[in-house]
Amino acid sequence: MYDPNSGYHGADSTTLQKEGANLAHQAVTHDQQEKYDMALFYYTEAAQTLLAAVHAGGSHPSLAEKATEYMLRAEQIKDMISAKNGNSDGGVVEEKSQQQIDLERARFLLTEALDEDEKGDMQDAIDLYTEAVELCIKIRDSTEDNSLKTKVTKMATEALDRAEALKKKKHAAESHTAPHRAQASPQRGLPPFGIKFFADDDDDDKKSVRHRPVLQGQGAGSGGRRGPINCGPSSYTKEEIDVLRQTSKINGRDYVPFMVVDNREKFGCLDVYNDKDGRLALSPKQTQQFAKWARPSDYCSEPRMIYAISSFSIRQTVVSDCSFVASLAISAQYEKRFRKKLITSIVFPQNRSGEPVYNPCGKYMVKLNINGVWRKVIIDDTLPMSKYGDLLCSFSNNKNELWVSMLEKAYMKVMGGYDFPGSNSNIDLHALTEWIPERVAIRPGTAEFDADKEFARLKDRFHQGHCLVTVATGELNEVEADRAGLVPTHAYAMLDMREFKGVKLFMLKNPWNHLRWKGNYSENDLGHWTPDFQKALNYDPKSAQMHDNGVFWIDYDSLCRFFDVFYINWNPELFQYTTCMHHSWRCKEGPKKDSYNMSDNPQYRLELKTTQSCAVWILLTRHITDKADFADNKEFITVLVYKTGGKKVSYPYDPPPYKDGVRINSPHYLCKMVEPKPSEPYTLVISQYEKNNTIHYTLRVYATCEFSLTRFIDPYKTQYDKKIVGEWKGPTAGGCANNRETYTKNPLYQVKIDNNSTDNHLMIELRGPKQYSVGFEVITVSENVPNASGAFKKVTSGDFRPGFCVLQLSNISGGVYNIRCCTFRPGKEGPFFLDISCSGPYTVTKLQ
Repeated sequence: MYDPNSGYHGADSTTLQKEGANLAHQAVTHDQQEKYDMALFYYTEAAQTLLAAVHAGGSHPSLAEKATEYMLRAEQIKDMISAKNGNSDGGVVEEKSQQQIDLERARFLLTEALDEDEKGDMQDAIDLYTEAVELCIKIRDSTEDNSLKTKVTKMATEALDRAEALKKKKHAAESHTAPHRAQASPQRGLPPFGIKFFADDDDDDKKSVRHRPVLQGQGAGSGGRRGPINCGPSSYTKEEIDVLRQTSKINGRDYVPFMVVDNREKFGCLDVYNDKDGRLALSPKQTQQFAKWARPSDYCSEPRMIYAISSFSIRQTVVSDCSFVASLAISAQYEKRFRKKLITSIVFPQNRSGEPVYNPCGKYMVKLNINGVWRKVIIDDTLPMSKYGDLLCSFSNNKNELWVSMLEKAYMKVMGGYDFPGSNSNIDLHALTEWIPERVAIRPGTAEFDADKEFARLKDRFHQGHCLVTVATGELNEVEADRAGLVPTHAYAMLDMREFKGVKLFMLKNPWNHLRWKGNYSENDLGHWTPDFQKALNYDPKSAQMHDNGVFWIDYDSLCRFFDVFYINWNPELFQYTTCMHHSWRCKEGPKKDSYNMSDNPQYRLELKTTQSCAVWILLTRHITDKADFADNKEFITVLVYKTGGKKVSYPYDPPPYKDGVRINSPHYLCKMVEPKPSEPYTLVISQYEKNNTIHYTLRVYATCEFSLTRFIDPYKTQYDKKIVGEWKGPTAGGCANNRETYTKNPLYQVKIDNNSTDNHLMIELRGPKQYSVGFEVITVSENVPNASGAFKKVTSGDFRPGFCVLQLSNISGGVYNIRCCTFRPGKEGPFFLDISCSGPYTVTKLQ
């Protein structure tokens, strides 16, 4: 069994050392070729990678020295570029001719055609070869360059010959199998919701469900585990499909669940691709500076999706998505440090090695985990550019590298545009990685926050690769923020954490790529940066003073003073088992608040199939379909856990919950349990502070042991619900059974269930003035079938309760039952409501 403490995620210093050497070689090569913008990028990456190798235990004596040498050369090149161009953003890009752009697209189409050809997808290959031929002919007929004409003519001839050969092969295969063929070959065109994922023409039970996708395995294909085992149902119910359908329309656009067939999305096209959904809405700051929508060919000399995945090259601009950019930074650092794909695996198209590639046709697909499942997001490569030639979105310091801008654009598209009001890193990282979100408020001196314990937990797990962490500041006044060098309500990526001589330190990165902490252990604090501290943390404050890249060290005490919250996302591979359910909670179901009645709340039975100690995490995710919901989130949700033997819960505090959740207005709520020796099933209850709207949600459970999760399904049918208005007044205000002379004068109702079944279900709710303690009894008058499993002579609603009580009767026989309603004390006059629900038809009569 996988041991989450085994450290199998540990960084490999030897691999990092080799990568650093390779990056340095590329830096020197570009330097010699006077491609200074690329050299600057590679020198910086080489330095950071070698420092990471030192942190990971690399023992070579010159690693730190080489890192410093490369950083100094990077600074020299930066000064050269700045002096030459009057700014620090690189040189002028030579504009490509239309023939050059078309040639890149033709080569891309041929690459895709070869891939489909090798996989045996003949029709797809034929289509792509044909499109490549058309593009080659277009180039040939539009150029006077004889060398180019010869090149594209040869490309077209070879592609045409292969297409014709495949047509003959396909025709022969079809002729041979025609009598036995049941249906036509699959086509590239897909229905709006994927291939029959949301089919409306279900003819039988097999068509009424869809297979649940496995949890995305990080590192799948490179020896990594494929994620926890699904120990729940293997397919979706019709209700779940309906929930996923409804929450696929996000900010007015459809984002359907990602399916295996989407790996065959067509990315090559004759003309440059333009997103059918149009351009994204711009933020006010972007609009002020906006000049045009630009493609990589407009501002890149050698566009590529990824040159070197890195946290240090990411730069945020005017888009208000600091938490998303911080999430990109720590995801990139994880990939580089632990050699496992995390976010590069969600960008398409990809080459045969699974690496995302530049598409000169301009079409990309990004897979994001939104509203309970992975969903496909299609974008084009146009990006907003300012009047001064700068990108008005996040980008890589290497202007030829596209992954930062494309991932941001895909996320901003789902979120409604670049004018997105902002979220937090829990939400953003869950969308990028599916890792489990946890929010820890930094509240020094409170019982809820143990600073030392939290540091020890994070330090242990962070260095094993078990979690990704960002931290966010709270409200700071202008003077305080300026003195500290921090931005109010701003997210920072956590790149490292260390403890030396009792001092706890964090390395953070500002997504702006500039503006650093000015207090203890900043680059200007030479008093704290003693030689032994510099050596222990491989940090040279004097070198850091030369270049503000937004990265800094800060001590834990200062962090706790100025920062408000840790956002932690945990690797789901820490758990061996999982399952999830997608459901809706209608706003009209049950009372507006569940402060006294929880019988209408969604409830689940959780049974742990072990007698050994185990960990269980329960994640509730509310689906969001409108960006206004992020800007003004009024839905407060939580999960409550009860130890009731797995029975349904009616009252919120009788018994009190085993885990009493805090209602928060974040889309995610996480409940964590460590159970020494589970002995009975648990009841999970979804709760809202106040029901204003219907909510759609996903409930996912992770555990280190096998378990089962089942939903309580109400047996009652709404068409049989009855609401009776009654009154205690004068003689009928008889009080409880202790008052023998007056009790029998209380209001009495008779329910008749006219059938011979023994599996009838009856629920009775009594509501009265909250200042009165109320209750009722139910007496069996007659049974149509004796000895039903739920048979009784007399039963009460239990202890008298202020203003409300409920009783559920299960597996009772058809027959006649009397209900007597009362207050605890006699003479308490006032109205009451008697609500009756049943699984079948019945009649109710007032007897007195």
